Amino acid sequence: MTENLVSSKLVCVALNDTTQRAAMAAAFTDAPYKQAPTQPVLYYKPRNTWNTHGQVVPWAIGGDGGAADAMVVGGSLGVVIGKTACRVSAEQALSYVQGYTLVADYSLPEVSYYRPDIRGKCQDGTAPVGPQVTTADAITDPDALEVLVHVNGACQSHFPLSRLHDNVANIIAKLSHIMTLQPGEVIATGFCGERTPVQPGDTVAIEIGAIGTLVNTLGERAA
Repeated sequence: MTENLVSSKLVCVALNDTTQRAAMAAAFTDAPYKQAPTQPVLYYKPRNTWNTHGQVVPWAIGGDGGAADAMVVGGSLGVVIGKTACRVSAEQALSYVQGYTLVADYSLPEVSYYRPDIRGKCQDGTAPVGPQVTTADAITDPDALEVLVHVNGACQSHFPLSRLHDNVANIIAKLSHIMTLQPGEVIATGFCGERTPVQPGDTVAIEIGAIGTLVNTLGERAA
């Protein structure tokens, strides 16, 4: 098994795709919030979700305790923190990065962003990270990277990080004003707003050319 690359926190940023935010502009005017988010929308993938390159991702459990009807996946650039970051500026932020990796987020389909979907986001083994950490000095401009999602060899999603609402440095800086970031913690900087549907037995490859490819297989539905 590939070594787990996360130390204590795996923080994911939602609603960081400018295309998704534009599509949801009208919905943002509805109650209860009546405006678009002004700060990063965050969720955690807790320790029970952590997984690694080459391993099986268990098929999710639905609300009735049986196998879920559907799952989706998104891929993200993962920022690995290299030194303690507390209230840093966007101009300083990248100097706190040890390196970059890949994060896959397997979940139940999302129906609302207004409340954290604990059932959908916190299922066992649904957050593979890897396959390795590429050192920060090897990546000149993280915002110029792009994330590809392949299912059974066919490309299903193409997400250029130039489309992030908050770029990589801004995400690090804003999170460091919310929580102290410690060495070894990982931030998934943003996902394509349109998640990719998957089926039991599918092989999924999350790819960023300069960093590598994270490959996992979906488990079968439980009886």
